[in-house]
Amino acid sequence: MRIIPAIDIIEGKCVRLSKGDYNTKIIYNENPLEVAKSFEAHGIEYLHLVDLDGAKSSKIVNYKILEQIATQTKLKIDFGGGLKADSDLKIAFESGANQITGGSIAVKNRAIFEKWISEYGSNKIILGADANNEKVAVSGWLEDSDEDLVPFIQDYQNKGIEYVICTDIAKDGMLEGPSFDLYAKILKEVNGIKLIASGGISTFDELPKLAELGCEGTIIGKAIYEGRISLKQLENYIIGL
Repeated sequence: MRIIPAIDIIEGKCVRLSKGDYNTKIIYNENPLEVAKSFEAHGIEYLHLVDLDGAKSSKIVNYKILEQIATQTKLKIDFGGGLKADSDLKIAFESGANQITGGSIAVKNRAIFEKWISEYGSNKIILGADANNEKVAVSGWLEDSDEDLVPFIQDYQNKGIEYVICTDIAKDGMLEGPSFDLYAKILKEVNGIKLIASGGISTFDELPKLAELGCEGTIIGKAIYEGRISLKQLENYIIGL
């Protein structure tokens, strides 16, 4: 299972929110590049980079941070937040993103998201399926939609999606453990999907359980920043100790 630390950006700084609420913002580091380099130094190869300013403003904002990390580390970055138009995608890939994650756009403008899948390919486009009571949430989780989570993922799998990041909003940033039952349900009902678990990871022991369920990757945020999971533990996990 791939280990994918998260860096969330507001005003160029590395922050974390709880349940996607901007009022709960905690700044962990003024320098996201420094954070990314510390991940890389511990054998981590992947990074989930979220432009929270972009998610709010509906266009890419913090692409300079993406460019900085992409040019000064070898991390494979998936980038999300505010990608709404072809021009946003172009900027993200030109700034060094390896993959992009589309969440709200996949609900609100299916035509453009489906076009991205066919244009860029399923290895470049990740479906961000964020859930609140098994309904898909959009706009930085500020709105719920009427979309049921599992049929939504199945529908996009039929359109060619392979990678899905699923965050249970109730768990995100709460350090109360991930949604094992939800991920088990998705993996049972959607065959062959590469599911990346996100939200709620709080202890190292949860990682083997997610791997056992069949998750392809897991995104870890606050647990790293709060010292619940050390980078050394992740390094040992990656090298198989």
